[in-house]
Order: sequence, then structure tokens, then C-alpha cells
Amino acid sequence: MKEKVQEVLELIRPSLQADGGDVELVDVDEDGVVKVKLTGACGGCPFALLTLQQGIERSIKERVPEVKKVVSV
Repeated sequence: MKEKVQEVLELIRPSLQADGGDVELVDVDEDGVVKVKLTGACGGCPFALLTLQQGIERSIKERVPEVKKVVSV
């Protein structure tokens, strides 16, 4: 599952980088919880939570249905 999540993040990454940010995969646990770290401009952006929930989490869940939740660490 970790490889699938990483593939989705590679699809999302150009959009984040266009705004000066990025995302790093930290871990995927057996319960379907994905841990990511928002970096660059995304790390301190007031819209980071929205980006995480509406962008990153939604995209990952659409392509990797085993994922239950995406959290920022």
C-alpha cells in the first residue's frame, strides 16, 4: 500500500511545488492511516489543513481505497 500512496503523491506533488510547497510520505500503517509532512510554503500556510483534507487525502483515498485517513505530522 505504501508504494501506491507514494505514486499518488508523485501525481499531486507538481501542484504543491507550483505554490512553493511539497509533501513527504512519512509512514503508512496497517490500519490505513497515512502520515505525511507538508514542507516549504505548505508547512506554514493557513490553508494547509484544507490542502491536506480536500486535496491530498481525497486524491489518495480515490486511488487507494484501503486508506482510511491522512494526517500531517
